[in-house]
Amino acid sequence: MKAFHRVAKNTGILYIRMAITVFISLYSTRLILEALGVDGFGLYALVGGLIAMLGFLSSSMAAATQRFMSFSLGEGDIDKVKRIFNTSTILHVGIAIIVVLVLEIAGHLFFNGLLNIADDRIEVANWIYQFMVVSVLFTIISVPYEAIITAHENMLFYAILGVVESLLKLAIALYISYGTLELPVGLSVSEGRIDLSYGVFDTLLIYGFLMAALSIFVLTVYRIYCHIKYAECEFNFKKYYDKGLLREISHFASWSFLGSASSMIATYGQGIVLNIFFGTAINAAQAVAAQVSGQLGAFSSTLIKALNPLIAKSEGAGDRTLMLKATMIGSKVSFFLLMVLYVPMLIEMQFILDLWLINVPDFTVIFCQLLLIRNLVDQIFFPLVSAISAEGNIKGYYIKSSLITFFPLPISCLFFEFSYPAYTLYVVFIFHAILLSFVRLHYAKINCQLPVIEFFKNVISRCIAAFILVFIFSFIPYFLMVPGFDRFIGVMVLSAFSCLIIVFFVGFSSGERIKIKQLATFLLNNLGCKI
Repeated sequence: MKAFHRVAKNTGILYIRMAITVFISLYSTRLILEALGVDGFGLYALVGGLIAMLGFLSSSMAAATQRFMSFSLGEGDIDKVKRIFNTSTILHVGIAIIVVLVLEIAGHLFFNGLLNIADDRIEVANWIYQFMVVSVLFTIISVPYEAIITAHENMLFYAILGVVESLLKLAIALYISYGTLELPVGLSVSEGRIDLSYGVFDTLLIYGFLMAALSIFVLTVYRIYCHIKYAECEFNFKKYYDKGLLREISHFASWSFLGSASSMIATYGQGIVLNIFFGTAINAAQAVAAQVSGQLGAFSSTLIKALNPLIAKSEGAGDRTLMLKATMIGSKVSFFLLMVLYVPMLIEMQFILDLWLINVPDFTVIFCQLLLIRNLVDQIFFPLVSAISAEGNIKGYYIKSSLITFFPLPISCLFFEFSYPAYTLYVVFIFHAILLSFVRLHYAKINCQLPVIEFFKNVISRCIAAFILVFIFSFIPYFLMVPGFDRFIGVMVLSAFSCLIIVFFVGFSSGERIKIKQLATFLLNNLGCKI
């Protein structure tokens, strides 16, 4: 029970972070969309979206490294953690060099006819791409530091730095919206004197540069903090280099990288496919949908981030029962956290986007709705990946999941050739999520001895039943009230109330309800509210 108390505490810290950063991020998007315009925002989403894509890759790679660190901490082997840190640092420097070379080659193809970008914006797009490549280099070599922080479950520092990063992003958005930057744009030499001419830089170019600089700053803070805080962060390659461990981590990381890279390509490929068939304006709608999905999805991924160390440490300590129990609880709770937010969003998406953005790009509403549905399907089974990774035998899973992940893009292109609408892409990805879920379930059963029947009865059926009931009750104001703020509040209130009741009595078993009451008592007592 203490382990779940620790998870609850870390989750609470991360949710405070989310409550702050989500609001700031959504408001910043409103400012940036207004400042750059639909085409400018779409262009940045297409080219600069690389940083978000590789941010996902970084998180996946960090999760792989964190698995080894948490596993060793579960075994109580601190010396091995030092060897893992040094070995993984060498590995990720090598990966960073390879990725940068691949990106430079890909960039040559992107900006020589592949992407649908206006001729007068090619140069700016190319500069933004180069900013992102430098950021990617720093991101990958900093993966071991993020893994150290997660393995030690130091969510307080993670939360504080996240809030600082969001505030800096808001400052950038405010500056782009209301400031004017004059920098040297020309140079002349006369009578031995150098003269600089000043001019106003392209707003999109400034935004791309500042966002890349911010990501490098945050990663540098991570590195400095870890070297001060944790003894494991000690560079001594001669003493701690372990060839056998390098081979083991490389083997694990290569399959994990395959899975992450395939997801990354599929995610970024959505923007490329839409751009080729529909132009940069559609990328603005896609970027807004991704922003909504990412910010809301962070509430459930926060729980997974807090739960992953417990899953890996339990497996490292040989407690498979606790590992599976944590995985199944994580599947349900992360789904319900998404559901609380997603149900009113699905019903009132048009009103929310009109309230949030001044100009809502075409197709944004349907993009958002379909993407949220896809995320709900995916979320039930996503914690199973943590269990499969904790067990260690990941080759079969990542091969099959990677092959499946590539399918939606060519299938979508085929539909677009026959003049299907742009939102068809997200319909295809919903079916992809369903197929991928069966793959995850299969390997969790084979590798981790997951009780499939219990998972269906206690997780899948309860999640589906709770969602249907909550959605029905929340939809009532949609029929009884006219569109507007009053109806939106009605949907929100009814959704929150029905979620609270239905999730507790339908979503959880009687034994789980007892544990929830005990956990609630523990949390209230810690806050000084003795009951």
